[in-house]
Amino acid sequence: MISYYTCIMMLSLAALAILGVMVWENNRLSDENKRLLYLAYALIAVSFLAEWCGLKLDGNAGLPAGLLIAVKCIDYVSSPMIGAVFAVQMGMRGTPRRILNAVIGINAVFQIIACFTGWMVVVDQDNHYTHGKFYIFYLALCLLIMILVLIQTCIYSRAFKRRNRTSMYAVMVLAAAGLLMQEFLPGDYRTVYIAITYGAALWYIQYEEYLALALDDKVLKQKIKLDTDALTGVKSRYAYSHMLKKMNAEGALPEGVTAFSIDVNGLKETNDDLGHEAGDELIRGAADCIKKVFGRSGTCFRTGGDEFVVMAEMNREQAEWTVVSLESEAVFWQGTINRSLSLAVGFAVSDENPGCTAEKLVGEADKAMYEEKSRYYRISGKDRRRR
Repeated sequence: MISYYTCIMMLSLAALAILGVMVWENNRLSDENKRLLYLAYALIAVSFLAEWCGLKLDGNAGLPAGLLIAVKCIDYVSSPMIGAVFAVQMGMRGTPRRILNAVIGINAVFQIIACFTGWMVVVDQDNHYTHGKFYIFYLALCLLIMILVLIQTCIYSRAFKRRNRTSMYAVMVLAAAGLLMQEFLPGDYRTVYIAITYGAALWYIQYEEYLALALDDKVLKQKIKLDTDALTGVKSRYAYSHMLKKMNAEGALPEGVTAFSIDVNGLKETNDDLGHEAGDELIRGAADCIKKVFGRSGTCFRTGGDEFVVMAEMNREQAEWTVVSLESEAVFWQGTINRSLSLAVGFAVSDENPGCTAEKLVGEADKAMYEEKSRYYRISGKDRRRR
């Protein structure tokens, strides 16, 4: 007749095997993380089997006492390693990991010596075992490991949102509750490895959530990189194309929208005479002036080498004042290589272009900007081909 605890043990081992399959099927896990999870599940299974064997051997006078002692030694050596493996998977390193390794090593040596001294397990003539006088030492080591794992859990959980941390701490409480119930409740309650098995399954669910969050963060960072121009820090050409596509899909622009087209005068001349580092400084200077003037009232995109587009909610009067402010900002700008900055600015207002899409409004702003650029070269007498 199969005992109730044997049924529980068999179901728990089946759950661990299923967890192993789930880990194997998970393509988001690295090979190292998979190996650590396999090791953790294997240690739980070995510890669970060792405890079960200890119960079956307890009181069996027909078997040598050394076999029971050896089984209990395997249990006491392997069980603390479970927490250590999960701590390593959570990224434990440095001094805490060295302390953890030392504790695991000390416990393993202590348990092997205890097999011959009776420190941990005392077996009577009827092959019944009781805890030895230094069993409290083993419990203290287990408590120390739990504290180290808890500290690592706190460190590890910093990458989580607050609502994700609570479940991690709850898993730790579950494992601790299983140990406390087995050790301190009256009666022979075998709850440690059941709680650890539950905890391993819940931890895997939590780890899957972490992987999803990490993937979301990675996608968000990549999107920020795509949306941000590396040289100037304003919105990129990619973001500009996305904005046009979205606004064009919405149809005609409402009133009060102004598109600005801004270009650096004399960039090619600067590149030819002073080098591309000086040209990049002008481009960054133009972006800085644009950000200072528009602030949060407009969205700036770098659409080409020295070309910028700004979309803002303004009427004509506000746009004209903005152009004056931008030109004034450029006049007072100074770089480390360049001592001056000139911008050609054109704008178009949706109020004066009814039914116009965003793309067409930017096209009108471009026309106005090129008129300003032509006027600049006529007045300055510079070679337009060296713009």
